[in-house]
Amino acid sequence: MRIVISEFISLDGVVQGPGGPEEDTDGGFAHGGWTQAYFDPDVVGGAFDEALAKADALLFGRRTWWAMAGAWPERAGDPFADRMNALPKYVVSRTLADDDLSWENTTRIPGDEAVARIRALRGAGGGDLLVMGSPTLVRTLMNEGLVDELRLMVMPVVLGGGKTIFPTDGVKHPLELVSTTTSDAGVHVCTYRPATRV
Repeated sequence: MRIVISEFISLDGVVQGPGGPEEDTDGGFAHGGWTQAYFDPDVVGGAFDEALAKADALLFGRRTWWAMAGAWPERAGDPFADRMNALPKYVVSRTLADDDLSWENTTRIPGDEAVARIRALRGAGGGDLLVMGSPTLVRTLMNEGLVDELRLMVMPVVLGGGKTIFPTDGVKHPLELVSTTTSDAGVHVCTYRPATRV
């Protein structure tokens, strides 16, 4: 499976709390829902539809899984929601128990087994293993060289701080731009893959 990361991201690299005011206020983050002014169904929505259509499974960190599990099951009947609900899901967590896995088709990956289990999933073949949100998990995947594609919806706003997906370990991660599309609102949907040459 290819591991594909799909993120809303600000110009200064923030991915925190894109969906709503109370989604993630860690660190005093006060800009929750910052993507709403830039969302359009064709370019931005189309990027998510395309990513989900190629996915054979979804992978989340605990916080993102919890937010998604609280939102998508009640939207049954919408084609996007139905696909989200039907796909196999994996959640990396040190604190969730199997009894907490209320969202159907969810399997827990214990935090201390995450890298090995995800590496095994990646080597199993099939379609994409899609990661949305989950910045702590994404940083780990990048550090371990387990990201095959980054799909970034770069929104024309600077948030001044917040959670990011990018490692801060001083290691260079060369990428190549595979495609880009721009919406009328100025969102750049950019697809990157690890560079084959530097």
